[in-house]
Amino acid sequence: MATDIRFGYALSSEEHRPAALIANARRAEEVGFDFAMISDHFHPWTDRQGESPFVWSVLGGIAASTERITVGTGVTALSVRIHPAILAQAAATVADMLPGRFWFGVGTGENLNEHVLGDAWPEHARRAAMMEEAIELIRRLWTGKLIDHHGAAYDVSRARIYTVPKELPPILIAASGPETAELAGRIGEGLITTAPEKELLDAFAKGRGRKRAASRKLGQATVCWAKDEKSARKTALEWWPTSAIPGDNSTELPLPSSFESLADLVTEDQIAEHIACGPDPEVHLAKIQPFIDAGFDHVYLHQVGPDQEGFFRFAERELLPRLGVRKSPRRRTAA
Repeated sequence: MATDIRFGYALSSEEHRPAALIANARRAEEVGFDFAMISDHFHPWTDRQGESPFVWSVLGGIAASTERITVGTGVTALSVRIHPAILAQAAATVADMLPGRFWFGVGTGENLNEHVLGDAWPEHARRAAMMEEAIELIRRLWTGKLIDHHGAAYDVSRARIYTVPKELPPILIAASGPETAELAGRIGEGLITTAPEKELLDAFAKGRGRKRAASRKLGQATVCWAKDEKSARKTALEWWPTSAIPGDNSTELPLPSSFESLADLVTEDQIAEHIACGPDPEVHLAKIQPFIDAGFDHVYLHQVGPDQEGFFRFAERELLPRLGVRKSPRRRTAA
């Protein structure tokens, strides 16, 4: 299945501690993945997942431990928990540490993470407007000029970012529906989604209009490699039952315990409909193919559960070769 598509790996902050995330990024680079996307949460989805480190600290470790792989946030909420001026500084610093290898993935966020300072959780239309204002503000701050901003959602007084990277990171926007996908095309340089739907890409293209600048269309596929399908299904249900929770619960529920209450209703059969489970590469390829058919140019894989090393060996030996991926040689660094 030789393609021109780039394949990536999902660094699940909800499941792994900081040192493990850094090691996983390094292994993803070693086995041949082109890029990695790291989740940016305050809480995990469930208590069983059990982790949620501060992503900007972890990105510093990844920058110091990798040589080739591109890394993006997947995704950072431009909402209420962190002011966009602070995120502009954080993203500029990481982009300077990862020259040409950092994407700033953003979205409208989830109540799960954004309520923690006691702020009210806005409806989606309000959050989309906040994100649009935040992106405009971040780009102004990335000029390195002294900025004043008094908008509908955010205020900045006499702020200047001094450490501005030579190459600014592209801003990629998460979308689950056509309206936000069109907004992503209009104000961003890329689209991120978990749904292999051509409708989203069409909406993104509509938003892009006649823009000639390069853009990226990223799709995330969730998988669970294990030595047998039974073990994979059990692991997927234990660690990622939220994949089968429907509707807008992912954005509206406030606590991991809220998700666990609904997760109790999820079955292994339902999980297997959403997550590619087992050791058969054809099962995993079948999960990836709809993204390719829809027209995505980047697909990244989220391996559920503790056995990341087993998945890396599987990806290196069986999966990535079938996808036409050839490993790039590692650069030599000075001693």
